[in-house]
Amino acid sequence: MVPHLITALTGPINELEQRILDSMPAIERWFRLEWMEHTPPFYTSVDIRNAGFKLAPVDTNLFPGGWNNLTKEMLPLAVQAAMAAIEKICPEARNLLIIPENHTRNTFYLANVVQLQRIFNMAGLNVRVGSISAEIEKPTLIELPNGDSVTLEPVVRTKGRLGLKNFDPCTILLNNDLSAGAPGILEDLHEQYLLPPLHAGWSVRRKSTHFKNYEEVAKRFGKMLGIDPWLINPMFSQVGGLNFAEDTGLDALQAATDALLTKVRRKYKEYGINEKPFVVIKPDNGTYGMGIMTVRDAKELDAFNRKTKNKMAVIKDGQTVSDVIIQEGVLTQERVNDAVAEPVVYMMDRYVVGGFYRMHAERGVDENLNSPGASFVPLAFEHSTHMPQPGVRPGVSAPNRFYMYGVVARLAMLAASYELEATDPDAEVYD
Repeated sequence: MVPHLITALTGPINELEQRILDSMPAIERWFRLEWMEHTPPFYTSVDIRNAGFKLAPVDTNLFPGGWNNLTKEMLPLAVQAAMAAIEKICPEARNLLIIPENHTRNTFYLANVVQLQRIFNMAGLNVRVGSISAEIEKPTLIELPNGDSVTLEPVVRTKGRLGLKNFDPCTILLNNDLSAGAPGILEDLHEQYLLPPLHAGWSVRRKSTHFKNYEEVAKRFGKMLGIDPWLINPMFSQVGGLNFAEDTGLDALQAATDALLTKVRRKYKEYGINEKPFVVIKPDNGTYGMGIMTVRDAKELDAFNRKTKNKMAVIKDGQTVSDVIIQEGVLTQERVNDAVAEPVVYMMDRYVVGGFYRMHAERGVDENLNSPGASFVPLAFEHSTHMPQPGVRPGVSAPNRFYMYGVVARLAMLAASYELEATDPDAEVYD
């Protein structure tokens, strides 16, 4: 199922694909050296947009849901990567506890938890699911529409450890992005491995910090490849001190939006691109596709109506928005069955293990696809043909296109590892 690209086969993306394939040994060595110095996040998913003239990550998630969208053929890769990751952290691990999100009745989300359970089970661990939600007071079996089922159990906290009744894990896997902050029950677990760490949650993380790190990574990678880093990097700026309910800070937002649109126009002119630039405004610490708006002209912000302000003011878990990131919008020129689509690449440890297309029949090429009505199609492969095919004309080989996506996704993952190092409260300080 090769994605249908509406870009000409001679477009810049194909030149980029060719450059990346020709440089494969250098790229893989570059990553290998980076991973000797830096620790990859435990697992990561990256949303990528392919505009035909640039290919860039627009979001990096350190608590990826959606593992259920990977095909059976992708599972062996995920299991091998899980083995490698666990071996590195706790080789003698026997029991793993998964802590999911608190929205316990979302069956799509729970299918993802079941898939994670399956992956780590096959990697040689006893895996159970412990909920920190107040709703779960006893083991609760939930049947899923696909025939699977999952048992959520209430977690039990003893001195420095977290577990379940008669289940003491050495490793705890968080699949909860901690938007509302880290609950006390997860703090001070010094005797267990908590993956990812608490400072990877949205109570600490900021998209602007991530993309600042990504910008550095893209510059260095661009220099090695001899390309303009803009081709793989979405420009952005950050605005703080906003209060949508009281109209505070909207002038600064408008000025920053105008400045960024001007920068993007300049780049489009340089590359002879005849598209209308746009930016995407989103919460700096947000997730779940909430509080996002597309702006093509800064004047649009004059006409903020009450409904838009309400949409922007509050995100997941009732968090109010005071800081936003304004990100250069990247069109998507990918289609699956005529629906606009974007690739989402999944990684565990430092390995790309698979991915899928997020598609939305009712959304445009410049809109956020992570919204109700989205559907998912496994990425470009019914089978595990992840090995690139050198010598094949650019733009026609799904494995080559996927290799390119994997390279960009790993750049975003590397930026996330820099970000986690910088925000680690327990980091050793070297003078």
